[in-house]
Amino acid sequence: MFKRSLLLVVFLLAACAPGSGSVGGADYDPAYDFGEFYRVANGRTFRVIVAGNPFPSIRPEEMRERLLPVMQANRPRPRLTFTYAAPPETPHPDYRLVLVFDAANDLTAARVCADQIRTKPESSGRIAVFGVYCRNDAALSQAVATATAGAPEDPNMGRLLGQLFQVLFTEVPPIDRPRFPFMFAR
Repeated sequence: MFKRSLLLVVFLLAACAPGSGSVGGADYDPAYDFGEFYRVANGRTFRVIVAGNPFPSIRPEEMRERLLPVMQANRPRPRLTFTYAAPPETPHPDYRLVLVFDAANDLTAARVCADQIRTKPESSGRIAVFGVYCRNDAALSQAVATATAGAPEDPNMGRLLGQLFQVLFTEVPPIDRPRFPFMFAR
């Protein structure tokens, strides 16, 4: 209970920062386990797939190159190293983080993990990223984050990614969602 309260306070304080974004739409598969993520990521490289480009004035390859150190500086707790490099052979299980900027409105986490990624044709001018933590074709966690940022190195972008990673790779996911009306026994 204390960890959840502390996590809520951290998110509220981060949300009050000027220019910082918001994270919402978080969902966790019952198979999500932070311990599993920690075991596969700590001290290792962790593959990231980036789709879309929130900065149309920057070439996509350059945007990805400039975004990688920002992701690394705001990484989740395990001592991992983010990489775009695809392994020569697909590992089993295949763990990865997928960040979809300006995702199509009907894009689901299941489609993202199945490599059926679609983006909107035009950037909205506001950073909108759909983050999905995948194991093989299964989405273990997902969230959407938005903010304003002018470049990958913008401090708002770093805060946005830090908040998103804290939600996607939380140590304390909601175990049971109360049903409405929540005051009645089950």
